[in-house]
Amino acid sequence: MSRFYARRRLSILSALTGLIASVALFNSPSASAALPTPVSAATARGYLSQLTVATENRTGYSRSLFPTWITISGTCNTREWILKRDGTNVVTDSACTATSGSWYSPYDGATWTAASDVDIDHLVPLAEAWDSGASKWTTAQRQAFANDVTRPQLLAVTDNVNQAKGDQDPATWMPSRTAYRCTYVRAWVQVKYYYDLSVDSAEKTALTNYLASC
Repeated sequence: MSRFYARRRLSILSALTGLIASVALFNSPSASAALPTPVSAATARGYLSQLTVATENRTGYSRSLFPTWITISGTCNTREWILKRDGTNVVTDSACTATSGSWYSPYDGATWTAASDVDIDHLVPLAEAWDSGASKWTTAQRQAFANDVTRPQLLAVTDNVNQAKGDQDPATWMPSRTAYRCTYVRAWVQVKYYYDLSVDSAEKTALTNYLASC
């Protein structure tokens, strides 16, 4: 092989390597596309053992009892704040509305480039919280729960996946992307423990089984 063709082959290989790396980078979830790191599986198992097991009661529930979204910083409300946190290259206007960017949904592995395709999921749903003890809270406490950006409770995900999840707990719904399930149940238990919420028996069994394999 002549030096010319050798150099040309090397150049082509280098270009292909760079292209592959670029594609991989584009398709990989952003490091920022994540909840605040939940507690370890061992800690979650300890927390779960301390949660009260009780039958759920939805009497009197209304989503309006959990005020959302509130101002978090400047002109940004909770939804906009999470979109900025979880997105990549997010550009916002003066009202903090996302005008461009991309969002990776760890529940299903999809990536979106329009904020309208993304919902902010309450990992522990508001109705589930109500059933588990939040019915006894004040409105201020429910507002704090519904807008909690400190605990692993809010996450940008594909809108129809969030809608399909609805108010289900891990006994009946889990992310389709199995690689995220351990993170999901660790976060679930942490939030329930922090807010002193109960679990029902099926929910506890499911959480116990998932955490056993984390």
